[in-house]
This record gives sequence, C-alpha cells and structure tokens, in this order.
Amino acid sequence: MRRRFVTYNSMRHAPCLKIVTLVFLLLSVGNVVAQDSQCKVKLSELPQAAELSGFRMGMTLDQVKARVPQVVFGRTDDLGTSKTSINPYFDSRIDKSGFADVRTVSLDFLDGRVTSLWFGYEPTFKWTTVADFVKGISQSLALPPAWSPWKSQGQQLKCADFQVTVSIVAQGPSFRILDLTADEILTARRIAKEEEKEALAEKSEEEPEILGDKQSKVYYPADCEVGKEISELNRTTFKTALEAQKAGYKPAKECKQ
Repeated sequence: MRRRFVTYNSMRHAPCLKIVTLVFLLLSVGNVVAQDSQCKVKLSELPQAAELSGFRMGMTLDQVKARVPQVVFGRTDDLGTSKTSINPYFDSRIDKSGFADVRTVSLDFLDGRVTSLWFGYEPTFKWTTVADFVKGISQSLALPPAWSPWKSQGQQLKCADFQVTVSIVAQGPSFRILDLTADEILTARRIAKEEEKEALAEKSEEEPEILGDKQSKVYYPADCEVGKEISELNRTTFKTALEAQKAGYKPAKECKQ
C-alpha cells in the first residue's frame, strides 16, 4: 500500500513540476534575450564608417580642420563647449567628393574634442527610411539590433557610453552620435555654474557693496578694513559707488575701488 501511495502522490505532483520547470526555462530564455538586446559597445570600439564622411567622435579641432580646411569654429564658452556646422553644397570651397548626399554636418565640442556628430542627409541618400537607415548603420558600425522608438517616428540606441538616434528631417534621414560621458560632464558643469551664481547672489545680498560714514560723508568698499570700523550709529550702506556719490559721499582715500 505504501508503494502505491508514493507512486500516486508522485503522479499527482508531476504536472506542477513540469509547470515550474517550464516557467524557469522561459525566465532563463528571457534573461538571455534581454542581455543580447543590450548594446555594450563603447565609443572607442566604433569602426570607421563611410557614412560619417571621415569624421569620428573625439576628434580634435586640428583634426577637424585637417578634414575640412574651410571650417570655422564657434567661440568656446566658459563651460568649455563650442559648435560648428559644415554645409558642403553651400560652400563652393569645400571638396564635395567626400560628402555624397550630405546636406549638413554639425559638430559639438567639449574641451576641444568632438562630443556630438549630427548628419543631415539629402532625400537621395541610399537609406531613405528610418528602418533602412537603422539596418544599414547598424551593419556599418557593428551595432546590435537593440533599437527602440524615439520621438514620433525615430529610433534610438543607447550603448555603453554613447547614444545614436535616427529620424527623418526635411524628407532626408538625420543621424546623431552623442558622447554620454561628455554630456554628463557638461551637465555637472552647468549645475556647478548655476550653484556658483546662486552663491554669489546670496553673498551680494548679505554683504553690502558700499559702506558709508554718515559723519564724515565718506564711503568705503565692503572689503575695506577701515570701513568696517565705522560705528553702527554712523554706518549706512549703498548698492553702488554711484549711489553713494549721488547721496553726497566721497570715496575714502584709504582704500579706493
């Protein structure tokens, strides 16, 4: 009887074991597919591609100048960024042989190196749709098929340290490569700059720029040690030296601005 009971009990639980096993296999396959669909490619691993017209991420200003001698760079701002655009078919001086069906090339720089490449192609470019462009550029740059929808009808792919996007602009394909590490650095600099401005604004509100002596009718810069000796009874403040002068005060000889 005992043997029969064990056999019956085992048969009763067999379907449950099969379901558990199937679920485990499905989860395992799902994890493998998810891992395969992720892009782990790094910028340094991207190959040269004819579609990029001789440009690549990380190029210096001199290297870009060597590629297109006619290029003019924009002013570098206090965050270390600058921009430029190249329009091969609008500048007769540019050799167009290396820019087949390229309408515009826009380059962003951080600390003198290319951190963003943005290509605008003519409608006659060999890949006319987003799907065709994604397929073609994936082969040229050895990118995995892990693209996802972007904006209305575009596609994007995030990799280890860069992002690529494809869309249609003015009836022609548009393609951009963005250095995510550089973008994070730039964001951090912007935040630090804003915090610095806020700190300076708070300091200027806390500390008057001009101290005036009501008795002597003389004014001093806020950082002047002599001005700090004015008694509370005789002390007054002004926002600017011009404001103090209009009130009849003269600059102190001890510490002029």
